[in-house]
Amino acid sequence: MLWMKSLHIIFIVCWFAGLFYLPRIFVYYASSQHEETKLQLAIMARKLYRFVTPFMIIVVIIGFAMIYRSPDYYLNATWMQLKLIGVAALIIYHLQCGRYVKAINDNSDSHSHVFFRFFNEIPVIFLFAIVILAVLKPF
Repeated sequence: MLWMKSLHIIFIVCWFAGLFYLPRIFVYYASSQHEETKLQLAIMARKLYRFVTPFMIIVVIIGFAMIYRSPDYYLNATWMQLKLIGVAALIIYHLQCGRYVKAINDNSDSHSHVFFRFFNEIPVIFLFAIVILAVLKPF
């Protein structure tokens, strides 16, 4: 179980590195005035999204494997239910990042850099909530 927890945490860190940096690329893309720069940022966003998506999948698989080992405990714990809701929201966030990557690569995105600056903060909020729930188990 400790190996699974360790791998779970490692892949969470890898996934979050992408969730933190990818929207930053969106900010730079939206604020750039040069088409060549925008093209390069679009390519970077696409490659980063493809790179971190497997980390998300691994996180979910290992997480469910850990729950499978003690389903009565985990699925009846309120903190875990809230954590799973947070993870589901992050998966939706990740998929929305994929939509923005596609729009940027199609040169059809019209969001401002201010929008992406706010969008960039969403995973931070979920990270705080999920870590507090997982470590403190307040409910």
